[in-house]
Amino acid sequence: MNLESYFNILAPDGIRIKGSRIGIESVLCEYVHRGQTPEAIAARFPSLTLEQVYATILWYLHDRERLTDYLADWLAFSSAAREHQERNPPPVILTLRQLKAAQQPAS
Repeated sequence: MNLESYFNILAPDGIRIKGSRIGIESVLCEYVHRGQTPEAIAARFPSLTLEQVYATILWYLHDRERLTDYLADWLAFSSAAREHQERNPPPVILTLRQLKAAQQPAS
């Protein structure tokens, strides 16, 4: 069995599970960092089969160093993107915040 046949490797930092738009980082984050079972992960991502979840975990266990680095890079990128978005919110968010503040009763 070729584990990589379960995945679309779009770029070194973009690996998706075949037949879905879900990146392996979503499954691996649930498994590695949240301690979720394969069954719980499959329930969280209904577009994935249990076999696809197991294949992702098996690939991680087989090539742990590479995929640990992949996951760490993804987590760092995600954190930086969240920080950037908090510092530079889109105009619609600013407008919604202003509307919410205007609706708050004066203390």
